[in-house]
Amino acid sequence: MTKPQQKASLWEAMVPILFLIILLVINIRIFGTDSLSGSNQMVLILSSGVASLIALFRLKISWDTLQKGIVNSISAAMPSILILLLIGALAGTWLLSGIVPAMIYYGLKILNPGIFLLAACVVSAIVSIATGSSWTTVATVGVALLGIGRALGFEEGVIAGAIISGAYFGDKMSPLSDTTNLAPAMAGTDLFTHIRHMTKTTVPSILITLVIFGVLGFTISVNGSVEQVKDISEVISSKFNINGWLFIVPVLVLGMIIKKVPAVPALLVGALLGGVFAVIFQPQIIESIAVEPNAGYMYQSFKAVMMSLYGDISISTSNEMVNELLSTGGMAGMLFTIWLIISAMIFGGVMEESGMLLVIAEAVIRKVHSLGSLIASTAATCVFFNLTTSDQYLAILVPGRMYADIYKKRGLKGENLSRTLEDSATVTSVLVPWNTCGATQASVLGVATIAYAPYCFFNIISPFMTILYGYLKLGINYYSEEEMREIQKELAV
Repeated sequence: MTKPQQKASLWEAMVPILFLIILLVINIRIFGTDSLSGSNQMVLILSSGVASLIALFRLKISWDTLQKGIVNSISAAMPSILILLLIGALAGTWLLSGIVPAMIYYGLKILNPGIFLLAACVVSAIVSIATGSSWTTVATVGVALLGIGRALGFEEGVIAGAIISGAYFGDKMSPLSDTTNLAPAMAGTDLFTHIRHMTKTTVPSILITLVIFGVLGFTISVNGSVEQVKDISEVISSKFNINGWLFIVPVLVLGMIIKKVPAVPALLVGALLGGVFAVIFQPQIIESIAVEPNAGYMYQSFKAVMMSLYGDISISTSNEMVNELLSTGGMAGMLFTIWLIISAMIFGGVMEESGMLLVIAEAVIRKVHSLGSLIASTAATCVFFNLTTSDQYLAILVPGRMYADIYKKRGLKGENLSRTLEDSATVTSVLVPWNTCGATQASVLGVATIAYAPYCFFNIISPFMTILYGYLKLGINYYSEEEMREIQKELAV
């Protein structure tokens, strides 16, 4: 962070943050879940204006200097923006090819009434990993699972807790998830390093969660059928050519991830292979998307694959819940998230270049004396922003910018910060009734946040797990001495 000509006081540095929080609370109250469609972005830009006024007239920093900070801040997010665009393309071709439907189909097969809560959590996790969206998972398969659970005699809060726990585990671990891409972008690491590092805390958290749901499931007598879930499986299998060959593509992408192939080429290969497999295995889907029955198959294939790469496609079936699941927005579907990132980076750029972010960070760091307290402070800040800004993206974005240099100065690699952001910001958003996530899931499932929150064991355990790892100094990645020398030079500039 660069030093301003005149240092801001803590109160002056907090004014843009307070303005942001107050305006976002009003914004969420008025627009609700639609706030992500542009109003939150405008709030960030207006907050950037407030920060700029303080920098220009109180700290005497030139606009050229601030603009340079904004441009540098946006530039730092460009790799993640490219990845988000490719993820949109990959999601489109993987739907068109039947890869995502096949994952959902086989995931639903493991459902067993005797272990319903455990199975509901696992199924939600599988679907969420496949789709990269906890919201989509809860709104589709989650609704079906809730209906079955009620028929079997389970309390709806427990069912919702199992569904949400699995959905948010999948959301965290899926490379298709926007938050999974956002966190490493803020922390200065790459997507696959972030996912690998998250397994150290996330896998123990979900294993404990599964044990709890397994024990709870065996304490309740369950009887009944799973016809609703079977209907979903049957509709998917009747619409798509479901077979094991489809898993070649995700296996290849997984192999590239393991071999540490950079995210952009790995995702591009995955998206293009999805298009090839769509042409080979799903001719009926190709024809329905192209909507030109008199054209040749090559023409139809080119049109359908291109549409899946860049825009909205949806597969129509006889089941409304399946219809919601089998839709994607391609690259265009990522544009609102990209807009949000750019708006947040503008705000972060002004706060950083003016030194106001450094003032806040220094106030926090004075209270932090150990690795454990640093990670605990990061987690607490993320929860604070979930409570006050009512948005999980901002609970990742703002603390990510605040703590990035502090972690570097302590010799901690970016993946430590990105993991903490996800372990605390992403998963706790759904536990806040007035947060967009909490409000949405309560509305979709018809279960009050206060009713399901105590049973969202994964979401509750995750922040405590990451704090525990910090105090025990487990699973922490450090920079080498040579890397630290380079970082110290960078921070001194």
